[in-house]
Amino acid sequence: MAERPPLPNVIPEHRTFVDPVLDDDADPRERIALIEKLLSIGTALSSTEDLGELLRLILVKCREITLSDAGSVYLLDRSLGEDQPQLIFKVAQNDSLPHLPFQEFTLPLNPKSLAGYVALTGETLSIDDAYALPADVSYRFDRDFDKGCNYRTCSVLVLPMQDQRSEIIGVLQLINRKQGPDICITPDNAMAVTQPYSMWEETILRSLASQAAISIERHLLQDDIENLFEGFVKASVKAIESRDPTTSGHSERVAVLTVGLAEEVSSVDMGPLGHEWFGDRQLQEIRYAALLHDFGKIGVPEKILNKRNKLYPGSLELIRQRFAVAKRTLQWECAQQKYQYLVEHPHAHGEKTSACPHCEQVLRLEQEMEKNLNQLDEYLQLIEQFNAPEAIATKQFEILSEQVFYKFTQLAQYRYRDVDGRLKSIVSETDLEQLLLPRGNLNPEERQAIESHVSQSYEFLREIPWTKGLSQVPIIAYGHHEKLNGSGYPRGIKGDEIPIQTQMMTIADIYDALTAADRPYKKPLPIHVVIRVLREEVEKNHLSDDLVQLFVQRRVFRVLGHNL
Repeated sequence: MAERPPLPNVIPEHRTFVDPVLDDDADPRERIALIEKLLSIGTALSSTEDLGELLRLILVKCREITLSDAGSVYLLDRSLGEDQPQLIFKVAQNDSLPHLPFQEFTLPLNPKSLAGYVALTGETLSIDDAYALPADVSYRFDRDFDKGCNYRTCSVLVLPMQDQRSEIIGVLQLINRKQGPDICITPDNAMAVTQPYSMWEETILRSLASQAAISIERHLLQDDIENLFEGFVKASVKAIESRDPTTSGHSERVAVLTVGLAEEVSSVDMGPLGHEWFGDRQLQEIRYAALLHDFGKIGVPEKILNKRNKLYPGSLELIRQRFAVAKRTLQWECAQQKYQYLVEHPHAHGEKTSACPHCEQVLRLEQEMEKNLNQLDEYLQLIEQFNAPEAIATKQFEILSEQVFYKFTQLAQYRYRDVDGRLKSIVSETDLEQLLLPRGNLNPEERQAIESHVSQSYEFLREIPWTKGLSQVPIIAYGHHEKLNGSGYPRGIKGDEIPIQTQMMTIADIYDALTAADRPYKKPLPIHVVIRVLREEVEKNHLSDDLVQLFVQRRVFRVLGHNL
């Protein structure tokens, strides 16, 4: 193996350097070029939004300015607690081995590794030859990478990255300072074509490391804020679903469907949707709006929110109790009438003839009682059947509508004698109105309370100080029950007044409501039936034809695992 040429000032603590920025004798062009490069690095670091891209950029620029062949970036991770910090190997680059696969991993934070030592002590390590470390130091260089990849690590510079509070948040490691930018390092030429890092590189890189640390801290803080808000959104959704457990998962499914449709819209390059495109931040905005679109339900009375049939459970139970009292009253009255008859006809029980008029009278009383009991059973069965939201819409009741409504007229007039001896209606007028609702299970007042959740969602969402990239969340969520022809609620807006993000959410909302398998009050519809419903909504000018076609053609519903 080639020997490294002799170099001056190889003892780190006695090295001298010339700073081309500060040295009066330096070439002005070099000074200007370096200043421009440092300024461009600062600009690039401050403008990069993605943390991974930022880390790669930091490493690229630090390698460029020092002619380093390779390098890596580690971040300090305290997610397991302050007493269990770890180092995360985040980025690695190597010009001589450009196609090596990289996989992020964690390693324990201890002084045995170069990065661990620097992270713990805050010291900078400048090593001329990684294979010739002094015996009295705690750290060691792991040669496994070199052996496995046929590489040779010589000079190494390891610096801590410290934030504005001088806390170490990561480690920057540069490897093999080359004598020229285009040199490819091999085990055979490594010692000849590399050189130690000078005090100049250390000074410049300490400055860059501090600047990089501030940028990383800003990104980590941004991530923390976004994670915090993500947790808030999920907690809000959980709060909604805790009040209405039967719709559990609805908001999440609507968000997945809406984002899936938005991504498909962004892929269209022609036609009416060709000019629509949604970036990552816009997709996040759409997702948050979809997740929180029903948050206003938290202000809807729980008995209305959880109402599954036309009658509230308490009302139905009260009706059943009235019927039970009425039946017992009929039985008691029949027994009383038979007793009264026998008292008035004392010899009736002694006659044995087959044509006994007394027996016939008793039998008539019992038959009349059975007839009345059967009528009550029929009335109660009618109530139980009509209590289902879809009862009037079924074919059976359409055919028998006149007969059924005649029975309801009789039921409305039916009186029973209560335990206090007074005659009372067995079904109240309010309950009859509920049972005869032509559609659904809510009366106009209850439906208005439910529909108010849209406005309540908007009022809640607009109280949040959204960032610029999420400012449309309240507006997007506000219109998810609007229709293109203006017949929706709460504002009755139409056409282009409804944001396209909202139009997509409306399709997702309807699809999930019809296919959800966790609703105890209805069965899920098959996908082909739901598609037919969506197309019928298009024909009524309720939904966008282009969006529904795209939803169906691209089979967006597959994001939920649904297949035709």
